[in-house]
Amino acid sequence: MSITSSTRVLALLGDPVRHSLSPVVQNAAFAHAGVDGVYVAVRCARDDLVGFMHGLSRAGGGGNITLPHKEKAVAVLDVPSDAVRRTGACNTFWGGPDGKVHGDNTDVDGFRRALNAFIEGSAQGMRVLLLGAGGAARATLMALLEEGADQVVLLNRSLERARAVARRIGGPRARVANGVQELREQSFDLVVNATRLGLSPDDPSPLDFDILSRAGAAMDLVYGGAPTPFVRAAEEFGVRATDGGEMLVQQGAASFERWWEREAPVEAMHDAFRRSRSG
Repeated sequence: MSITSSTRVLALLGDPVRHSLSPVVQNAAFAHAGVDGVYVAVRCARDDLVGFMHGLSRAGGGGNITLPHKEKAVAVLDVPSDAVRRTGACNTFWGGPDGKVHGDNTDVDGFRRALNAFIEGSAQGMRVLLLGAGGAARATLMALLEEGADQVVLLNRSLERARAVARRIGGPRARVANGVQELREQSFDLVVNATRLGLSPDDPSPLDFDILSRAGAAMDLVYGGAPTPFVRAAEEFGVRATDGGEMLVQQGAASFERWWEREAPVEAMHDAFRRSRSG
C-alpha cells in the first residue's frame, strides 16, 4: 500500500516509545484490512501532547497515548468515553466527523481480553494483587471489577495515589496495602504488574514473590524480547506467568476498532508481534 496525501496518520505518543512494537502490529493490521492508514511512534514531551493530539485529530487521524501521558490526555478530549471518565486515563484518541477529539481507554478491553486468554476464563471471584496506580493500573482495576473479582488489593509507592484510585474506581471491593510487609504470607489468585518496572532489562522485579504464601498466576503488562523481571521472579516462585504481549495486541485491536469502525484482524496482529519479537 502506498502512502498518499489522503493516508490517515495515527501515532503513538509517549516517552519512551522506542521499545514499542505497536507500529509493527498496527501497520500489519492496516495492510491486512486494506485501510488507508499509517502508524508511527513519536517521542512526545508533556508540553507537546496537546498540540500533537489536536493536530492529528483535526487532520482526520488519531493514535494512542502511552506513559507518562495517559492522565493528561483526558483534558484534551472533547468526547471522552465512559471508560475514560471512570478511570481518569485515556490511551486512544481520534478525530470524529464532528470535528471533535474523541477518546477511549482501550486498556480496559485489552486487559479483559488478554486475561481471558491467559486464564481461559474470567476473574469472577478472584482475589487479586495489583501493583501500581497509574493509567494502566486504573484500567486493570476497572476490568477486574467488571469481570467480577472478589477483591483487588493495590500496592503502590504512593499510598495517597493508590487510595485515590481505589476510591474513584474500586468501591468496597478495592483496598490499599499500607506496604509490602502487609502482604506477608497472604494468598492471591492473580498478581498483576501495572508499573513501568521492566521496561529496562536492568529493572528489578516490582515484587518479591517469596513474601506471599501463594500466587495462582502472574500477569505483567510490560513486554520485551526476553522474559521481564516480573515474569522471571514469578516463574522462579513456581507461578505460571505471562508478559504484556497479549495485552499489547488486544488493546491495539480495540483501538483499531475505534479508529476504523470495523473488526480488527487480531490474528494478523498476533503474527506481526510474534515475528517482530522473535526477530
